[in-house]
Amino acid sequence: MSDVITQAVSALNDKMGGEGFAGSAKFVIEGEGSIIVDGGGARASDDAADVTLTADVDTFQSMMEGDLNPTAAFMSGKLTVDGDMGMAMQLGSILA
Repeated sequence: MSDVITQAVSALNDKMGGEGFAGSAKFVIEGEGSIIVDGGGARASDDAADVTLTADVDTFQSMMEGDLNPTAAFMSGKLTVDGDMGMAMQLGSILA
């Protein structure tokens, strides 16, 4: 597992404050791997999910650091969403 994925899993779990996520979402970080966020928190995995969000490393890290709003990333084409858009919006509020 890459350092980017390891750090991202830790950061996502911190942002969720021990709370799970209603549903399932997958972050695909291009060239690094995938993270699943669900009722059990965040973990490195490539399991199927209700929604898949794909971004490059820089975009993902900017969203995690709060420098880039996930909605703005989507609108500018830096973040692609495949699946349940409502669930993606819920996840965006965790990242904000």
